[in-house]
Amino acid sequence: MDALSVTATQDPDSFLGHPVNAYKLMKRLNTEWGELESLVLSDRQHFPNDDDQVGAAKALMRLQDTYKLDTQVIASGDLPGTSSMGSLKSALSVDDCFDLGKVAYSEADYYHTELWMSQALRQLQEGQETAGAANAVVILDYLSYSIYQQGELERALDFTKQLLELDSTHQRANGNLKYFEYQLAKQQAAEEAEGGAGREKREAETKGERGNADYLPERRKYEQLCRGESIKMEDEWDRPRILRYHDIVSDAEIELVKQLAKPRMAPLD
Repeated sequence: MDALSVTATQDPDSFLGHPVNAYKLMKRLNTEWGELESLVLSDRQHFPNDDDQVGAAKALMRLQDTYKLDTQVIASGDLPGTSSMGSLKSALSVDDCFDLGKVAYSEADYYHTELWMSQALRQLQEGQETAGAANAVVILDYLSYSIYQQGELERALDFTKQLLELDSTHQRANGNLKYFEYQLAKQQAAEEAEGGAGREKREAETKGERGNADYLPERRKYEQLCRGESIKMEDEWDRPRILRYHDIVSDAEIELVKQLAKPRMAPLD
């Protein structure tokens, strides 16, 4: 915390311009300064709370989707465009990744739960220490369930078996083992009855599940625009510089915006 504070105070704007730094600082001000806060403050009004920490976590995951960033790249702190930040960059710990996974899990976002729990497990297996509740058994428990929720029974079963190798008495994992094996047997029997088309259909449905509840075609276009991908751009004017982006909004959407705007229009005095 001391090192983080010193670095942050040297150049606050640049430090907080790095999304990993912003998330870590929000998390630590909320969770690790409780004892200090109780000594100097009578309330928490000037400190981030749980909602602020969750909001920072969601923002980091939105950034991940928008720019198609690899989880390991984010965890390392080496984001594109941050090479000049030097010592201002910071990495995510096992506990940080675990907490990001828990935020996603609490939102029933099993896609990001898998990504961040997998990263936490990877760093744990690489020998990184953890100071919180994160351990291999707990992480594998989250992983098996989040993967099951995405329709991948075989992988969910594999993670459950890994968990039981570490803790053979784990009650939920033992129950899940029997349930996953039963469901997998039913699935395989159905696929055999339907032929190869059944498995192909299931795999296509599984791949299409990512973000169904919160992934609209408009968001895909927005993310492409942020990345500068497949967007036709035309210079309209030099000073001030005006750019026209093509094929972002449909003609029907343009008309709807016009209709919504008309009642708000008024003649100039």
